[in-house]
Amino acid sequence: MALPATLYDFLIDLRQVDRGLEQSLQLKVARHPSETLERVWLRVLAFCWCWDERLAFGPGLSDPDAPDCASTDYTGQLTHWIRVGKAEPERIQKVLDRNPGARVTLLLDAPERLEEFSAVKLARPERLTSAAADPALIRALAADPNRRAKLILTIVGDHCYIERGGQTLDGPLTLGQSWTS
Repeated sequence: MALPATLYDFLIDLRQVDRGLEQSLQLKVARHPSETLERVWLRVLAFCWCWDERLAFGPGLSDPDAPDCASTDYTGQLTHWIRVGKAEPERIQKVLDRNPGARVTLLLDAPERLEEFSAVKLARPERLTSAAADPALIRALAADPNRRAKLILTIVGDHCYIERGGQTLDGPLTLGQSWTS
């Protein structure tokens, strides 16, 4: 018998200064039995970084070809496909090819992963956005095993500031380089 997913509850006051966005989010996130807590937090950060009113979490590790988060328009067409952690260039190109109107965003788990993509040639790179979260920030967030988290997340430019339980954490989002076609 397969192990069930574990649910995590997040109450987030999201502020994105550059977008003029202030939003209160209540998220329920399912953690796959083989998923690390660091990856759960990376998914939550990606959701907040790319937030729009139609954004939803995908099936996660149970479907490796599905996005970690995605947005669709009112007709059901994919408008935004988001992957966290590590993404293979072939899979990213396939998503770009199959979804001509969709933006693709990668939030990677280490700046070194951005370097892996810098030499990759992709068609339609103008629809691709990438960044890497600060590994120390992700580790600090995952250090609290509590399944309920209440936090204030402020994103200013390429930096995240997080207030949680009287503790302040921060770290950069290292933006990716441009791809050449």
